[in-house]
Amino acid sequence: MDKFVIHGGIPLRGKIKISGGKNAALPMLAASLLTPEPIVYHNVPQLSDIFTIKRLLTDLGVIFNGDDSLIAQAKKIKSHCAPYDLVRTMRASILVLGPLLAREGKAYVSLPGGCAIGPRPVDLHLRGLTQMGAEITLEGGYINARARRLKGAEIYLDIPTVTGTENLMMAASLAQGTTILKNAAREPEVVALAQMLKQMGAEIEGQGANIIKIKGAESLKGTKVTIIPDRIEAGTYMVAAGITGGKIYIENCCLEHLEAVVDKLREAGLTIEPEGSWVKVKAPQVIKSTDVTTLTYPGFPTDMQAQFMALMCLGNGVSVIKENVFENRFMHVPELRRLGANIKIEGASAIVKGVPRFTGAPVIATDLRASASLVLAGLAADGVTEINRVYHLDRGYEQMEKKLQALGAKIERVKD
Repeated sequence: MDKFVIHGGIPLRGKIKISGGKNAALPMLAASLLTPEPIVYHNVPQLSDIFTIKRLLTDLGVIFNGDDSLIAQAKKIKSHCAPYDLVRTMRASILVLGPLLAREGKAYVSLPGGCAIGPRPVDLHLRGLTQMGAEITLEGGYINARARRLKGAEIYLDIPTVTGTENLMMAASLAQGTTILKNAAREPEVVALAQMLKQMGAEIEGQGANIIKIKGAESLKGTKVTIIPDRIEAGTYMVAAGITGGKIYIENCCLEHLEAVVDKLREAGLTIEPEGSWVKVKAPQVIKSTDVTTLTYPGFPTDMQAQFMALMCLGNGVSVIKENVFENRFMHVPELRRLGANIKIEGASAIVKGVPRFTGAPVIATDLRASASLVLAGLAADGVTEINRVYHLDRGYEQMEKKLQALGAKIERVKD
């Protein structure tokens, strides 16, 4: 396995370009199953999760050409099985369920895996598809779904699940009649997928709100799309500037997708302002301790909680960070403590008392965003920090060490 070795204490300076969003690209790639016509994707990030879903889609019959500009075409579906060996490594693999069922009338998909940050059951996906007329059974860890043709239905989601909204929206795009999703997810990635489906021929309204109406089409056509910028990557590098006392300029960043994060970072003292096509991020003289509570969009994203906690570890007082989305998302806390953080866990809250500095030490990454928080802490730490199991980072950050090196960081990837 690879590890990162970081010599910390260097203020980051320079310019950085944000990659296409992983969480936008994954459902949009899965949507290639909905049509036999080619789809052209621009700004596709080169990440291990992208490689995984491309492998899965290839097994199902999608033919790919290109890299960051990618052509995908599923002229014929050659398999209806998403196997355990692929699905267990990435939860988003469940996104092939809706398109397969809608186009082919059958799907055999392993129950998913992914980061161990708490239970994320797919029962809302299955319940919604059942309401649309699917017959679904669970057999040996697999979802066996069948339907002659899905039919529009009114579906209430108990929680605004992102992948559930996306799966049902894709299924509804080929269903007979109109589907209404209530309490739908509102994330920018959901909006981007809805826009793509509209370009393909589905009639969709309400995306970005909590009620989405989808009128299905008899068939969908190919299209051209550009993957939206990765808002979590942008937020992570904003924190990197703040935690190291630096100043950076970010390209390909949509501040509208980051309002809750930007508000909290400004509250912590960072300067964040647009300058032409760039966003300038400047660290404060003193990091102000700031409370935060994770919520579904447009609230503060759970995917930024660990990174924000790393920043608060160097705050000038006490901050309370409450995790309302995933119950096991404090696994980075013991590792931050190894670097000198003062954090106490009380139920779903972390009480963070600021310390003057981090001190480098060997640490182990436990999941994608936890890994990012350790990199941030290592960049600010005195001495050397070694971060083991950085394969988690490769799932969601494109060439992270190279981008940080371009900002002046002393970070290298080495074989463990």
